[in-house]
Amino acid sequence: MKITLFPSGEVFFYKDGTSLLEISRDFQDKFPLTIVAARVNNMLRELTYIPEGDVELEFVDLTSEDGERIYVRSLSCVFIRAAREIIKGCRVSIEHSLGNGIYCEIHGDRSITESDVLAIEKRMREIIQKDIPFIKESIPLEEAVEMFEKDGQLDKVRLLKYRKRPFINIYSCGWFKDYFYGYMVPSTGFLKKFGLKFYPPGLILQFPNRYSPDDIPPYIDQPKLAAVFKEAEQWGEILGVADVGSLNERISMGRGRELVRIAEALHEKKIAQIADEIAQHSDRLRVILIAGPSSSGKTTFAQRLSVQLKVNGLRPVSVSLDDYFVNRDMTPRDENGNYDFESIEAIDIALFNRQLVELIEGKKVEVPTYNFQKGVREYRGNMLQVEKNQPIIIEGIHGLNERLTSSIPKENKFKIYVSALTQLNIDDHNRIPTTDTRILRRIVRDSQFRSNDALNTIKMWPSVRRGEEKYIFPFQEDANVMFNSALIYELSVLKRYAEPLLQKIDSRYREFPKARILLKFLDYFLPFDEEDEIPPNSIIREFIGKSCFYKS
Repeated sequence: MKITLFPSGEVFFYKDGTSLLEISRDFQDKFPLTIVAARVNNMLRELTYIPEGDVELEFVDLTSEDGERIYVRSLSCVFIRAAREIIKGCRVSIEHSLGNGIYCEIHGDRSITESDVLAIEKRMREIIQKDIPFIKESIPLEEAVEMFEKDGQLDKVRLLKYRKRPFINIYSCGWFKDYFYGYMVPSTGFLKKFGLKFYPPGLILQFPNRYSPDDIPPYIDQPKLAAVFKEAEQWGEILGVADVGSLNERISMGRGRELVRIAEALHEKKIAQIADEIAQHSDRLRVILIAGPSSSGKTTFAQRLSVQLKVNGLRPVSVSLDDYFVNRDMTPRDENGNYDFESIEAIDIALFNRQLVELIEGKKVEVPTYNFQKGVREYRGNMLQVEKNQPIIIEGIHGLNERLTSSIPKENKFKIYVSALTQLNIDDHNRIPTTDTRILRRIVRDSQFRSNDALNTIKMWPSVRRGEEKYIFPFQEDANVMFNSALIYELSVLKRYAEPLLQKIDSRYREFPKARILLKFLDYFLPFDEEDEIPPNSIIREFIGKSCFYKS
């Protein structure tokens, strides 16, 4: 068997029947981090996989998204097992990202204590020290349903009710058996770096990530983000949807339309509350800054907020941050020598602040227009003057960064963070990362309105994510308020649009594994076909079309 390493092109020979795990041991010394998986002919594979024939091989470690997810998924399995051994009869839920980790809850006949968390962590270390293998087996769907029913995992029973395939892969870690969406490391000994932090009423599972692969990144307190996730949980309870299985049940019963109406009403009520808060302090709040990561629906949110502000008697005006880009030849470059349009240095901050101050003082200002074709800022006689009841709405990725509006006193600004913070998971043990929802939104929008195929969207995504990590996420807790733009039904809508786009990406492309993961993910959802029930001002309309705010 000939092995060609990617990207070096080095060639090695192994006996037929040699596993990736055995091969990886020969190369681990050349990698600073633990190898957790591999790509074989551009297909993501577990290390237990045995390649056949001549293959191209690329090892995967924690510096990649795939490697991080495999590590966290495997660590979650150890955590769930340890929790169930320490607190008998408990139910464990893996909830959402928080504070450089993942927030989890343990449900039982009492609240957990810090000593419980310490005991679970100790038991996890014992399990990891024993280097127990994760054993995968394919069993009939009926058998899996019966197993989960006996174990009281009704979330998985609901999920599997709508599964099309007759078999399912189950992982064992000693006595504990579970279903996990995605691959695992070969054994618990791969998971030596982790931590648990008591965070009532739950805890935070800490681990290395692709931005800090050598060690566990420091905990960052994010009380506002935690509060908006709690709000999302409450919305899920109002909607009667706890996970993908219960969402599918509602759709199959013909109750999807009711779900849409309530979910949209929750959004409208929240936007109205934000507008009311701004209106109550309209005498001092002159600038409204809206920021958030890609595909969060910021533009639609800004339009809907503007409507609600008008209901309160205000007359908001919008100023585009894009018009304050520096000329192309002054644009900073990234480490690869490409223009870094997401850098705050790409904005003429001095001009922007000077004109904002003048507008607040009631002066008439000629605002620029950026000519993207020529890469220069132009003045075309666009004059703007605002009155006291005209708050200035500014939407842009740097809105929460105080540097952007340093000349405006804090008491005159209201900052809003908008993000699609997914409020449901596949089941108790398999979470939906918010980035997966956003990339699916962007794939659909890029295809619908930007003549960009799924391949290019996925190709650009790592660069988009790096910009978010650098320019948006560090400032999110500085927001006055956070708005969760996720809609509990949206993935059932996006499914119909995204699947044919993703299916066009075949194994010739480096983006194929990501496309395959997203397709597998969408397979869990029943489609929601009654799109006429989605109102024209819905945030999801920004991505699928027929929004009342845009021509589409």
